[in-house]
Amino acid sequence: MKTTYEDLIHQTFDFPQDGFRVEDGDLYFHEIPLNEVIKQYGTPLKITYLPKISQQIQKAKILFKVAMAKADYKGSYTYCYCTKSSHFSFILEEAMKNDIHLETSSTYDMEIIEQLIKNKTIDKSKYIICNGFKREPYQKHIVNFHKNGHTNIVPVLDNKNELDYYEKHVSPTGKMKLGIRIASEEEPKFEFYTSRLGIRYKDIVPFYQYRIETNKKFELKMLHFFINTGIRDNVYYWSELQKCLGVYCELKKICPTLDSLNIGGGLPIKNSLAFEFDYEYIINEIILNIKNYCAEQGVEEPNIFTEFGSFTVAESGATLYSVLDIKQQNDTEIWYMIDSSFITTLPDTWGMNQRFILLAVNNWEKDYQRVNLGGLTCDSHDYYNSEAHIGQVFLPKYVREDEEPLYLGFFHTGAYQESLGGYGGIQHCLIPAPKHVLIDLDENGEYYTKLFSKEQSHKSMLKILGY
Repeated sequence: MKTTYEDLIHQTFDFPQDGFRVEDGDLYFHEIPLNEVIKQYGTPLKITYLPKISQQIQKAKILFKVAMAKADYKGSYTYCYCTKSSHFSFILEEAMKNDIHLETSSTYDMEIIEQLIKNKTIDKSKYIICNGFKREPYQKHIVNFHKNGHTNIVPVLDNKNELDYYEKHVSPTGKMKLGIRIASEEEPKFEFYTSRLGIRYKDIVPFYQYRIETNKKFELKMLHFFINTGIRDNVYYWSELQKCLGVYCELKKICPTLDSLNIGGGLPIKNSLAFEFDYEYIINEIILNIKNYCAEQGVEEPNIFTEFGSFTVAESGATLYSVLDIKQQNDTEIWYMIDSSFITTLPDTWGMNQRFILLAVNNWEKDYQRVNLGGLTCDSHDYYNSEAHIGQVFLPKYVREDEEPLYLGFFHTGAYQESLGGYGGIQHCLIPAPKHVLIDLDENGEYYTKLFSKEQSHKSMLKILGY
């Protein structure tokens, strides 16, 4: 009878698979021996495998290029990275190696862009797509960028009043490119019907005619279509895309400068070893839908912009823990206590019930058992007990007297977790943020590690608290 943890994984999934394999009972992540990294740095530990970021970008670029070639699509494709997914310098520096562009969400994003320009990581030819509800400091940055020769900065109007500031401050000698965001309908199970962001479908054409068409300071270049749930192969997504194309074609017929469609809303990421998503099929269908709809309306197909955040960075990240102790709380519930807090390190798991790939790092040759994972805080919500493919968690059996602790990892955690957890700030129950290690490849293809940040110290937290 096959009862080891390795047997369980092989019986449940097609394994090994891209990014994951096991050798001598230890897990390798993108060919990185995680046990060695843990022995060097300890746990809890965040790691970022930088080459995966470039791999994801190139994957999307190739898929869109092939889809456009198949469909004889006349428009171009532009890949933008959503900075809000992870603002860290090492993420932006790796991403920008791939000739991409950026999408921003707030005032302080613009400060990051300025720093990237100073460091010559980007130049003034890059598209900067400015989204979000904009207060005056954000708008001021946008206008200053435009005045300083950043001609491809594109504020996406979130509401009609946003244009007032630009109208007042943009120089009449240089036209500013504009985008308009559509207030798309939310999916049926959402708590409200229409997104709070953007301008209503029926208001877009009249708004253009009344405020933009004859204004010599502006040229409308982009219609922005964002679906909160991301790109999915379901009736809701295709229906919203068709409505968006209807507005685009109606607008294009009276607005010759309009030439771009931003299909914001990211591609899904792999959150389970059972994950199945046909990226090639979806992208082919998107391109064909846009081309065919525009052809029926007698409109030239638009240039395509995408804003991929989680898709770009999530699969580069992992969060590693040690099991500190085992607690038998009743006849059926076994708890593995980890050396950190899910609320601190993986806030999506308790904030929105997000599931990640969970695997043991070592002891794959041992028998397995069903467990619950508990964090260090005194909060009853600091736990993890359900994986994406099944409402349970199975891990190798743990014995206190073992010479080596049981290590486990959550994978594809590279997006949002640090910002949502309050990186460098006050953590729940003052559980410190863990060390963060970057992993890259040298010219010989050998991996090397670099400590980006130490574990958060008590002194830094006490200083924030005023002690």
